[in-house]
Amino acid sequence: MPEPLVASSDALLTVSNLKMYFPITRGFIGRQIGVVKAVDDVSFWIRPRETLGLVGESGCGKTTVGRCIVRAYTPTGGEILLRQDNGTVADLTKLKGGQLKPYYRQVRMIFQDPYSSLNPRMTVLRIVGAPLSVNGIARGRELEDRVAALLKRVGLRPEYMRRYPHAFSGGQRQRIGIARALALNPRLVIADEAISALDVSVQAQILNLLQDLQHEFDLTYLFISHDLSVVEYIADRVAVMYVGRLVELAPTRELYQAPRHPYREALLSAVPKPDPLRRERGKRIILKGDVADPAHPPSGCYLHPRCAYAKDICASETPPLRDIGGGHLVSCHFAEGLSLRGTSGSLGKQTQTAT
Repeated sequence: MPEPLVASSDALLTVSNLKMYFPITRGFIGRQIGVVKAVDDVSFWIRPRETLGLVGESGCGKTTVGRCIVRAYTPTGGEILLRQDNGTVADLTKLKGGQLKPYYRQVRMIFQDPYSSLNPRMTVLRIVGAPLSVNGIARGRELEDRVAALLKRVGLRPEYMRRYPHAFSGGQRQRIGIARALALNPRLVIADEAISALDVSVQAQILNLLQDLQHEFDLTYLFISHDLSVVEYIADRVAVMYVGRLVELAPTRELYQAPRHPYREALLSAVPKPDPLRRERGKRIILKGDVADPAHPPSGCYLHPRCAYAKDICASETPPLRDIGGGHLVSCHFAEGLSLRGTSGSLGKQTQTAT
């Protein structure tokens, strides 16, 4: 029998049954006629100094999960539990306004677009120094010294602090965003597609920087991405989302070499491999039909209309996310009996060799 889903006792962050529904309105008075289930009953946990990769196609809800954790959105339901150094646990979904201020210092976010996330009317000194000044940590000369140290640590020259964002390249802007995220010495950093807008060579530099910073400052990462090769390179464990739900979570190597969910198998088959002789190229798996509408999702398993392994139970009963052994969590009725194709080699080598 599969084991019930139980969060790790030493987890820094535990997300339990998280829901984020956006209302659909119509008419002059904005009458609600439905909801978009952007995040629908998502649960996972992250241990200290671990990197959890959160992957899925565009629109699956992975960015919404990150924004709920930093409380840019107020979740519709569920719990977001953050463990403190003294062992106490705070539920971020229950806090409002000023109650959240201490936790904003512990949970920071690196945004996808390194330009739109920076105020074009503010210098780098004001951008990176804003968290320090707002929290009353440093002002004046001390503020400049701390900003200079942060810029130097992320690979930028301190004298750049008087410049504006338009004077920098995309990679440099992302380094500014990373410096801002580190200003308050956070414990958890959420990287939302942090390298997707950058050139491939710059992506490798930023990935290596994030890993160095993790080791130096004992950081914990939630790394959100649609790039499977990048996630394999940086993540310790990987969680896969489909239409607002978590369908599989496992240690990285196991998830890539032995997936247990049909959606994960299809994702891996779509990754291009650097193999000119076509020795390792398998047949691409094309899921039939269209991605389910989160405003009107199908009954049972959301993937069942597109799944080649679906049976009658898949259309009527929602498969729970359960542990099938070794910390491998799967939301599929037939996970133990399926023989799915994974990857024979390492996708992450493509990113690693780009350095």
